[in-house]
Formats: sequence, C-alpha cells, structure tokens
Amino acid sequence: MNLDERLDRIASRALELEAHLASGLSGDAFTQASREYAEIEPVVARINDLRATEQGIAQAEALLSDPEMRELAGEELAALREQLPGLQREVRLALLPKDVADERSAILEVRPAAGGDEAALFAAALFDLYRRYADLKGWRFTVMDYDESELGGLRCGIAEINGKSVFARLKYESGVHRVQRVPATEAQGRIHTSTVTVAVLPEAEEVDVTINETELRIDVFRASGAGGQHVNKTESAVRITHLPTGIVVSMQEEKSQHKNRAKAMKILRARLYEREREQAHADRAADRRSQVGTGDRSERIRTYNFPQGRVTDHRINLTLYKIDRVMLGELDEFVDALTQEEQAALLADAGF
Repeated sequence: MNLDERLDRIASRALELEAHLASGLSGDAFTQASREYAEIEPVVARINDLRATEQGIAQAEALLSDPEMRELAGEELAALREQLPGLQREVRLALLPKDVADERSAILEVRPAAGGDEAALFAAALFDLYRRYADLKGWRFTVMDYDESELGGLRCGIAEINGKSVFARLKYESGVHRVQRVPATEAQGRIHTSTVTVAVLPEAEEVDVTINETELRIDVFRASGAGGQHVNKTESAVRITHLPTGIVVSMQEEKSQHKNRAKAMKILRARLYEREREQAHADRAADRRSQVGTGDRSERIRTYNFPQGRVTDHRINLTLYKIDRVMLGELDEFVDALTQEEQAALLADAGF
C-alpha cells in the first residue's frame, strides 16, 4: 500500500467513525469508537490540509494558461508549493507510532559520577539548569530529594517535573554529561574534566506497573545531612528494595516516614515502568541505533567546556558557543535538533 492509499483509507475510516458516533452508539461500542476517532482525528486534519494544498496547486496550475489570471495564479502557486513539503512532513510524522510516555510528566535524577567534589558541584549546576528550563516552559519543578555535599555540591538530586509533554522534551537528557573547567577548589588553575549522570524517567501511574508488596524490602533509618547537619532524631528515612529486579530507592527529604515512603514508591514505579519500556523496545533498539542515542546512563552525550564557552552534543555534533545561556536553562535549541534527528530516523525506518 502506497502512502496516498494509506491516507485515503485513514480519511475513509474517520468518516465511518463519524457516522457510527452520530447513529447513537452507546456503552463499550461508543467508547471504543470515540477513542479510535480521537486517535486518528489529528492525522485526518493534517491529511485534509495536505489535500487542500494539493488541490490548490492543481487549480493554480490550470489558471496559468489564462492571461488575465496568470500573474495572480503564479503568486498563489509559489506560496502553495512552498507550504507543501512542510505539510507532507507533518502527515508522515502523524503516521508514526506514538510513544505513549511523551505526553507524561517526568522524574529527573542527577548524580555526580567521576570527578569528586567538582563533579558534585557540576551536578548541582545541572540540577539548577533543569529547574530553570522547567520555569521557562511553565512546568512545575518539585524537589523530591536533594542531598547536598559539604562544599555545596550535589550527591543526588531528584525532582518531579509536571507539565505537558515534559518527557518528550527531556528524554534526550539521559546519559553522561561531561564538564571541562577550572574548579573553584583548584589553586593551580588547571582544567579538570568531571562527569555527571542524568536520568529522565516518564512518570508512571499505579495502573501502569503492578508492584507486589511481598516483593519489597523496606528499611527505615535516620536521615543525615551535609556535614552531619539537619540530622533527624527519628527513623524517618526510607529505603525500598525491589527484590526481583534489585532496584533500590532511598528517600530522606521529608521528616515524615510516610511521605518519604510515598516518594520512594513513586520513583520505584517510574524506574520499573522505564525498565518495562526498555524491554519492550529491545528488539527495535537492536535493529536501529539512532544518532540521538539510546538513553543509556553510561553514554556520554554532551560536553560543557567553560574555558571555550561552548557546549557540544556528541549525538548530533551540534556545538553552541553560548554556555552561559545554556546554563540558564536555554536548552530548546538542543532539544529541537535532537527531536528532528530522531524524527528523521523514524521516518527513514518507516520508509517515508
């Protein structure tokens, strides 16, 4: 089936569903028809725009032979032909399988990797970068856990980011972020290289993941803070181990054991949901490794070079010489380029 036949079939199916819904369906039949129509309606809207443009081009071409209409038709034809490639791309993108997680909120985890105190300091800077980016996008950034080091760095930072399409925009941030700069703690002025790992997980609902309480080991302990400060005298901190997978989540941000447990369960649910997604996509990932990477935490994705004022994304070889703006949360240029690269790879896989 060629693309035109596929588009015609989708448009015809939309008309069938409209007729069914108008005929007075009820119960499960109405629910199913409504759900299917809601899924294809955006595709049909783009198909209609494309068909209208193609029809306009044909009509304008026909008018070129009319001396009185030639100039006006030529102007309209040029405008419509300019619009056509973009509409064709929008239709093809609309036909691609949707990642159901893209519209979800996300759990962000930032941890220092190699580099000691300097890695912890940059981890704190990255955590702030994402907080600023969330502010720019109008999302709600809620700190779930923030374990500060003695020098003001970050041992581990976890945040819940709520808003529209958060995961779709942030999912490319998972991986190893490398920083090259002169640390504030370095008296010799030498450039150090440190790394920080970032994980972005789609937020999961209870219906998405089944967690058997008998498969959990829950330990409680006293919370600790930087340099021994802010230590709770009660055992409010919680550590949950999911025995089948070995996933461990610790939470001590709240003074309430109940609140810490609820936060830990939310993070555990997100990690298990992402684990299931990775397993479900394993075959596809084995067949195709797109240039935007795999989302693996061990994959180096970006370098922040402060002496040269540049940030380089290694997956798409994009370098921006405005590190100050990037650190203030201006990530959209990277995110847009990564999204376009991934879309191009998916279109190629689909034979479009």
